[in-house]
Amino acid sequence: MTDLFWYQYLLIGLIFAWSGFVRTSLGFGGAVLALPFLLLVVNEPLVFLPIIAIHLMIFSSWIAWSGHRQLQKEGLGASSAESNIDWGYLFKALKIMIIPKLIGVIGLLTLPAKVMTSIIFGIVIIYAIGYLLNKPFKSKNKYVDYVLLALGGYVSGTSLIGAPLIVAVFATHVAKEQLRDTMFVLWFILVVIKMVSFLIAGVDLQLIHQLWLLPCAFLGHLLGEKAHRYMLKADTGLFFRILGGVLLLVSVVGLVHPPA
Repeated sequence: MTDLFWYQYLLIGLIFAWSGFVRTSLGFGGAVLALPFLLLVVNEPLVFLPIIAIHLMIFSSWIAWSGHRQLQKEGLGASSAESNIDWGYLFKALKIMIIPKLIGVIGLLTLPAKVMTSIIFGIVIIYAIGYLLNKPFKSKNKYVDYVLLALGGYVSGTSLIGAPLIVAVFATHVAKEQLRDTMFVLWFILVVIKMVSFLIAGVDLQLIHQLWLLPCAFLGHLLGEKAHRYMLKADTGLFFRILGGVLLLVSVVGLVHPPA
């Protein structure tokens, strides 16, 4: 990512700011709602995934810790702060997800970039249609839960965009007040596995680009905090429909006319 035009760097910076905004405001989706746009700029998933992974580790741990500190400030005590994360269901889900996650990581490191790009755009189209119709994934059966968690783990292993599938399950089993921080702890664990695989495989972590992309994501994070507080009180149906329409358009364009 050293021979791009200035406007491409500008677009990448704006997309990472968008990623930070989505991650903080929704509690998930920083990768799934940014990666399609990034691949239209540079068609190399392994260029962006390490950057997204590091951002996810930083901001997920930061947000989870901030939630812990906020409960302490409110005088709820250490035990109440610790209960802000549903450790029981978290570890139960990890037992289901871990093997598909590792299989997905292997697939990412062995499949050609064009194949992975097509898979990613195809998955995002499915998510986009759900958002557009205001019918996101929902789970009401334990066997469906297992399938969604396993598939979400695999997709997370390949591209870090398995969040909508995983959140669909967690949202039905984890209390609302625990959901956000529980998800961020899960993201951290899954990304650590991904980062270890990157290091073992010798993938370029693009550390030099963290120097300017991390502030972009931080700006989005600050805006996302404000949006999150607003969205807790407002109806977000229209937002998701617009988002789904944009994602569908971008993904179809990416499949029909893949970037060079």
